[in-house]
Amino acid sequence: MRRGVYAGSFDPVTNGHLWMIEHGVRLFDEMIVAIGENPDKRYTFSVEERVAMLRETTAHLTNLRVEIFENRFLVDYAREESADYILRGIREAADYEFERKMRYVNADLAPHIDTVFLMPPREIAEISSTMVKGLVGPGNWESVVCQYVPQPVFERLLAWRQSQPR
Repeated sequence: MRRGVYAGSFDPVTNGHLWMIEHGVRLFDEMIVAIGENPDKRYTFSVEERVAMLRETTAHLTNLRVEIFENRFLVDYAREESADYILRGIREAADYEFERKMRYVNADLAPHIDTVFLMPPREIAEISSTMVKGLVGPGNWESVVCQYVPQPVFERLLAWRQSQPR
């Protein structure tokens, strides 16, 4: 069985993440989306909310699991889950340089786990969770942000924005 792990903070899930996940489920017999939890990082959404958003967004994918991993290297998590592949996205040159180095470190730690790189299409390559969150608020943000995130995520962003002090 080919099992792959795609990890990130997914704060929030974007259409770029969804593109990676949908391609990952076609590559692997089982795909695990692993939500990283870093106690030193400040998140907009709790890990439970991020799990819920991912599960709602990916409910149509039958060979997918959404899990949480924390306080360990991704390659160690992949090994614990009996995954032979780590899926990573490359959006720009800086991503490539970082991911290339991590691939070699991961190979030192677990030589049997391969890293698979995918490049999303141009129209979603620049989308990031940070960019999406930065767009929320000013003016007519809803008409822009709804293009970059799945519907369940957009609804949560609307609710989150309404809960923020103005």
